[in-house]
Amino acid sequence: MSIPSLIFAAGFGTRMGDLTKDTPKPLIRVGGRALIDYALDIARGVDAAPIVANTHYLADQMAAYLAPQNVILSHESDILETGGGLRAALPLLGGSPVATINSDAVWGGSNPLALALAQWDPAVMDALMVLIHPKNAIGHKGGGDFSRAADGQLKRGAGFVYGGVHILKTDGLADIHETAFSLNRLWDDILRRGRLYGVIYDGPWCDVGHPAGLDLAERLIGGEDVQAP
Repeated sequence: MSIPSLIFAAGFGTRMGDLTKDTPKPLIRVGGRALIDYALDIARGVDAAPIVANTHYLADQMAAYLAPQNVILSHESDILETGGGLRAALPLLGGSPVATINSDAVWGGSNPLALALAQWDPAVMDALMVLIHPKNAIGHKGGGDFSRAADGQLKRGAGFVYGGVHILKTDGLADIHETAFSLNRLWDDILRRGRLYGVIYDGPWCDVGHPAGLDLAERLIGGEDVQAP
């Protein structure tokens, strides 16, 4: 199953401090590559089509890097957040469901989107998230985002960390009237219907949304046994 995919790459990267003063966060180098390359690997690893990336901050740099790579750009003149950004990109994605991929994480095992596609069941699911056990969530602080029942159904609460890759039906976006909004708005609607599910990733995952994550990700990419905090 091929699936259209959106890579989130529009944000300011404020948690990175001075590192993103002149460089968009997705182009920061990690392991000799731009951070967004690891998200592109995930999409290309399942033959996703099309691959779209949204842009805003330092968009000229993002366009120069991505356009030659057959990545379609969804430029946002104003920051739309994850939900608004996905809705704005829908005409380029061309269908539902879609996959979304955050561009500020490195995965240390198999392809997380392939895992999600193998478990995707549209008869019972409106969204399927790839979750990380806290012991495998390198560089991430907090008790987790969702608890998971034996059948994979999710509820809000400590338990597992959302890793930034998921499959989503997009119909509900039309019911949200704000221009800029988080995908949490849609997830809450899906939760109320009992149709938000999660699959557990069995490898390490590193949060690279803050400066300390860069060294941890380098070590993970280098094959070191990096322990979650």
